[in-house]
Amino acid sequence: MSANLRVGFIGAGKMASALAQGFIKGQAVKCASHVSASCPIADKHLLEHMKQMGCQTFHCNKELMDCSDVVILAVKPQIMPLVLPDIKSLVASKLMVSIAAGVQLAQLQADLNPESKIVRLMPNTPCIVREGVSVFCSGPQVTPEDNATVKQLFGTVGQIDEVKESMIDAVTGVSGSGPAYMYLIIEAMADGGVKQGLPRDLAYNLAAQTMVGAGRMVLDTHTHPAVLKDEVCSPGGTTITALDMLEKSGLRTSIM
Repeated sequence: MSANLRVGFIGAGKMASALAQGFIKGQAVKCASHVSASCPIADKHLLEHMKQMGCQTFHCNKELMDCSDVVILAVKPQIMPLVLPDIKSLVASKLMVSIAAGVQLAQLQADLNPESKIVRLMPNTPCIVREGVSVFCSGPQVTPEDNATVKQLFGTVGQIDEVKESMIDAVTGVSGSGPAYMYLIIEAMADGGVKQGLPRDLAYNLAAQTMVGAGRMVLDTHTHPAVLKDEVCSPGGTTITALDMLEKSGLRTSIM
């Protein structure tokens, strides 16, 4: 990956902002000014956070394309047909990365150019603290060097894996939307702690760090979650009693 890599975001919503902040923190780019973002004038408020980070901002996608090596399509799926015709003639030398859920490579290739280098990627918002997880698949024109650039760029903000395109929609349900599920569980656990008399700040810290620690145990020990769960449960103890209640309430089925 070039030390002078320039990354542009077409779209400046929460995911674009999270990735931009992660790239800057992770030194994926030489400086903040090597990151740029564009959005319509009507949505100019979305660019304020980008400006505060020191990124370049535009209201013209063509201007953004001119100063970017990697262009990340960070608009909602329904907006994509409005954006692609505007940049179709400019993508030949660019590595295009789409993070729009549900928009397949074949559709992107048809709407842009058969020779376009296009990657479809699904990140998640913990990229902002460099604890994200992203998966990607590549179009036929993408070179091994391009794939290496994607891995190095998104590797600075967390874990990155290459998968078959048929898996990406399932990934969206696990890691793309997953942080929201985790936040709900953290909030519920903390509320339970507050109900039992804990200060709210302490309850949130305990719940959040417990989730971080449990995740790290799975990742670092390569032990099946069921085995780790069993190790916490004593016969007739409070943990197995709580798990019994969660199972009866349908938690596992609801998440699946």
